[in-house]
Formats: sequence, C-alpha cells, structure tokens
Amino acid sequence: MNQVDVVALVVFALLFALVTALGFVASRWRKADLDQLHEWGLGGRRFGTLVTWFLLGGDLYTAYTFVAVPALVYGAGALGFFALPYTVITYPFVFVVMPRMWSVSHKHGYITAADFVRGRFDSGALALAVAVTGILATMPYIALQLVGMQVVLGAMGIQGDLPLVIAFLVLAAYTYQSGLRAPALIAVVKDAIIYVTVIAAVVVIPAKLGGYGKVFAAVPPQKLILAPQQFTAYASLALGSALALFLYPHSMTGVLAASGRGVIRRNTAMLPAYSFLLGAIALLGYMALASRVDAAPQYAAGFSRYGTNFAVPALFLDVFPSWFAGFSFAAIAIGALVPAAIMSIAAANLFTRNVYKEFVRPACTPREESTVAKLASLVVKLGALAFIVFFPQKYAIQLQLLGGVWILQTLPAIVLGLYTRRLHRWALLAGWATGMGVGTWMAAMQGFKGSVYPLHLGSTILPGYAALYALIVNLGVAGLGSVALGAANVDAGKDATSPADYGE
Repeated sequence: MNQVDVVALVVFALLFALVTALGFVASRWRKADLDQLHEWGLGGRRFGTLVTWFLLGGDLYTAYTFVAVPALVYGAGALGFFALPYTVITYPFVFVVMPRMWSVSHKHGYITAADFVRGRFDSGALALAVAVTGILATMPYIALQLVGMQVVLGAMGIQGDLPLVIAFLVLAAYTYQSGLRAPALIAVVKDAIIYVTVIAAVVVIPAKLGGYGKVFAAVPPQKLILAPQQFTAYASLALGSALALFLYPHSMTGVLAASGRGVIRRNTAMLPAYSFLLGAIALLGYMALASRVDAAPQYAAGFSRYGTNFAVPALFLDVFPSWFAGFSFAAIAIGALVPAAIMSIAAANLFTRNVYKEFVRPACTPREESTVAKLASLVVKLGALAFIVFFPQKYAIQLQLLGGVWILQTLPAIVLGLYTRRLHRWALLAGWATGMGVGTWMAAMQGFKGSVYPLHLGSTILPGYAALYALIVNLGVAGLGSVALGAANVDAGKDATSPADYGE
C-alpha cells in the first residue's frame, strides 16, 4: 500500500495518456462550431445508436459504481444488489418517457430539462428550482468520482492530492476545448477496458478461490439473502433509484444528445448489457469476502484509509499480476473521468440556460452563452476537487445520498409534465419545496448516514427510501394544490408546447 507499484503505475499512466489525447482530438471529431451551446454541450444532437450507447454507459456506470457497489455488497451483503432490479426497471421507463422529452426538446431547442419546464409551465421560478436541484445533486456526484480515483491511486502507492489535481486539470482542459464530444469518444475506450477487466475478474478470481461454490460458501449466510426487515428498503431503493436515474442532468444530457427518438429506444433495448456487467461487478464484493483481503497485513493501511471502498483494489492486487492490476485501475480511473466530464457539462448547461440567461443576461449571444457554459464547467470541476481535498470523504457521500433524495423531487414537473398540463405551476413548486424539505429531514434523522428511513405507521415500521417517501408527499401537495388553485382561477401560465411536439 505504501510502496509504489511501478509496473501498475506505468500501465495506468499509458492508458491515461491515451484517453487524454482522445479528449483533445475530440474537438475535431464531427467538427462543428463549438461556440454554439448545443454543439459544445449536446454534441450537436447528432450522436447515433452506438455512440449514445457508449456515452450513456460511460455516464451511468461510473468509477464510484465500480468501487461502491461491490463495497456495499462486501459490507451489507444482499442489500447491495438493489442496483440490479433498479436498472431493469429504469429502461422500460426510459423507453416510454424519454423519446417524448427528446421530441419536444428538439422542436423547441431545449438543452436542459429545466428549459422544458420553463416552456411547459411558463414559470422561471419552477425552472430555477429544477436547475438548482440538478446542480446540487450533481456536485457531490462528481466529487465521488474523485473518491474512486483516490482509492485506485492509493492502491498503487500514490498518496497525496497532487496526482488527483493534475488528472482533473487535464480533464478540465479537454472538456473546455471539446465539450461533450470528449467524454463520448473516451467512453468507447473506457467501456472496452472495463468489459475486459470485469470478464477477467469473474473468470480468474473464482478459479483461484476454488470456484463460485466456495466463494458463496465463504460468505456469511446473513449476507447472502435479505432479512425480512430489509424487504421494503430493498424494493423502495430499487424503485426510487430507477425513477431518479434519468432525472440527473448528466443522464438527461446523454438522452438529448441523441440524433433521434429511435436512437433512445434502441439504446434502452441495448443498455441492459450493462446490467449484466453491474451484476458481475457486485459479485466482486463476495469475492473480496471469500479471499479475506481485509486480513492481509499489506492491505491494512488501505482499508484503514478508504474503508470498504478498498475491497476491490485489494482483491485485484491480491489476485492479478501488477500489469493487469494497473490496467484495471486505469479502467476505474477513466470510469471516473467520463462521467465527471458529462456531469460538469450538464451542470454548466443548467447554470447557463436557466440561471445566467434567464435572470442575468437574457439578451446574451450564442457565443457568450457557450463561453459562460465552458467557464461554469471549470468552476464545477474545481468545486468538486476542492470538496474532496479540503473536506472528509464522508461529507461527499452524505451529500450524494441527499442528491438522490433531491433529484427525485423534480419528477412531477419533468415526467408528469411530459404527459399533462393539469398540474399548476405554483402547486408544483410547493410540492417540490415540500418534498425537498421532507426528504432532507428524513436523511437528517438518520444522521446523513443512509437514505433508508423507518416510517412508522401505527405499530408497523416500514423502512424505505427517503426519496420515494418524500416524492409521495410532493405529489400529494402538487395534486391538492393544483385542484385548489384551479378552483380559485389562479393563472396557470401559457404552455409554449403543443401535443404534436411530443410525437414522432
């Protein structure tokens, strides 16, 4: 842990240099005027099926996923597998909902979900609420990508924040220059090496441990199956996470960058391949338990510093030769850079369109709009970097838990708004504020250590995802408020869209 693994570091550095070169070259890939925000921030809306598949895969399956999902299985057991059903649930949801979002956004030139809300409900305040929520939920998500990079750098014996700072400065430079084209191109390499890593891991590691039978036999029984009191928590985490996933700005950016509705639908049919990958990644948690890497003296410092997040790096160091460990760590690190780039671009789009242009400079030129977005993306990255450098990791993790709670509160305005105008803009805003407050309070009651809240209904306790409970309150307030405001004839604003805008 404290000694630099030179071989692993060289392989890691070579792959990192390759993706850096691709990031800068991307500005000439499908060359266009990057002084236009839709070109810089959405790739000109020209990504076809294959590029979109890699982009969304690189966007949704991150370094922190690679580290945290098996770490959760390693620490909490079967509960960590909630990530599998939620990806199964989310793709049919996306198949139905997101083509409508693409169509109306393409028709009206919307670049963010908040743009759609602004046009649909004629409310700058509601659009601002959606935009601010998106930015708040994204910042700790970027910070957690850095946590993933820290862990693999530490596994190779690289301590201190300077390597992390250099990596993110490089990321900032090529994102500023190339926009969304950079992570889209890099995602192809990232996904290829992650598939190689995972396939090798699920074949080689069990073979060295005596087969899958011995792996599962070595796992404590209480970690193999859910306890009855975990059922509602597991189900609500899966459902709530499925509903929230494509509300995140980076997911929405991947959708809106597609070249057509058919691209989105084909991708929802293809993306379950990543669910298979996710299941294989989750199994690494059980393999780490079976290999007892936590008991090895050479990894004690890593577990002390990074906790259960060190389980996968320790497992790879223990099983694979140094060169392949370096290859695997590069996969995780590049898996941090791709989503971090997309997230920063998505947050910059929100700030530029729904804060700067809406409230500061309504008459800004397209060039100015693009410049502000590029600068905002730098600020977002530097903010996330400062967060990791100057604050303990637990704060980023706690804020990420809140991120899921918060982003789900935008569902009524965005998703229901795609189907109906019956919800009143002020009622939606009140529901959003109530949901944010209730969800944050539930997380606070758990000491910000988890997102499962034990809801007391008489003598019955239903542990469940705080985000989903808050959403139910949000929907209640929005529905009742819409009825009351409609009865009082309060102006609901003018809808800038028409039914034809949502179709083929």
